[in-house]
Amino acid sequence: MRRAVILAVLPAAFAEQALYAQCGGLGWTGATACVTGSCCAVANTYYSQCLPCPAASVRSPASTTSSSTPSTSTGVIYLCGDSTMAPNGGGSGTQGWGEYLKYSFSNTGLTVTNSAIAGRSARSFTREGRFAAVAAKVKKGDWVVVEFGHNDGGSLGTTDNGRTDCFGSGSEICQTTYNGVAETVQTYPTYLKNATSMFLKAGAKVILSAPTPNNVWEKGSYSWGPDRFAYYAWLAASQMGGPSTGVYYVPHGAYSAQAMKGLGASVVNANYPNDHTHTAPYLADALAKAFVLGLKCGTSDLGKRAINSTQELTQTYLGQCIAANSTLPV
Repeated sequence: MRRAVILAVLPAAFAEQALYAQCGGLGWTGATACVTGSCCAVANTYYSQCLPCPAASVRSPASTTSSSTPSTSTGVIYLCGDSTMAPNGGGSGTQGWGEYLKYSFSNTGLTVTNSAIAGRSARSFTREGRFAAVAAKVKKGDWVVVEFGHNDGGSLGTTDNGRTDCFGSGSEICQTTYNGVAETVQTYPTYLKNATSMFLKAGAKVILSAPTPNNVWEKGSYSWGPDRFAYYAWLAASQMGGPSTGVYYVPHGAYSAQAMKGLGASVVNANYPNDHTHTAPYLADALAKAFVLGLKCGTSDLGKRAINSTQELTQTYLGQCIAANSTLPV
């Protein structure tokens, strides 16, 4: 009996997990060793992942310098979004990209506060008072990044989920009842503009960001195109006055899709462990870098303060700056 128990343990003890596979975390009973060339990296209490071992020549984010000379004034970057941005992502070992943004602003005087919450839309973030709570904290010199879209679609029917926005790009309104309470539902651009107005009034500047895409390799070949929420974010930034009023747009969806195309199908598919929306830590970090590239390719002071240089970022799988019309508020 003792021999049988020992043999039963051997496969898990000596097996090696593939690159980008899970290798640890609370409740994990599988192998904790990784194949040669990869190391088991702790992402959080619940998830560790086999990632490429860092080479001695690779610089840490803190030692990566920018080609510009940014301001060193202090401030906070507040993040408002859904599970694709939030701490612990959609659960079960996934992670939101917002958790990695801080590494691009280390030693700059800017800190990152991730206020994103899983399962939220621009509508529910508004109804729950979460935009207002952030607005009550911000001050001059702060930034607010707003990125929703994954939970804002659908239709307002007899079973309202409390997240779906009124369809449209203008001032359309819809009447519904949610949890027994009558509610006037507004459009996605309206929710973004209302929140932006609060942040501007408090002295902050605002980044309205297009949502990250679902797995672009899900169907076997690369496929991506911007959705209506990317357009809505751009529209809201434009209607709020753009850079002249302190409102900027980042096409994060396009930069994320470009990064995933550069990484390739095998890497990307391995980093969607549960579904086609929520990323494992490695890909969440990649999407954070994609957002930073979007900042660096734009005109905001926030982009200038990121410690990464545009040249350094574009020499990787992230790709090049995406061409934009000169009137685009970026």
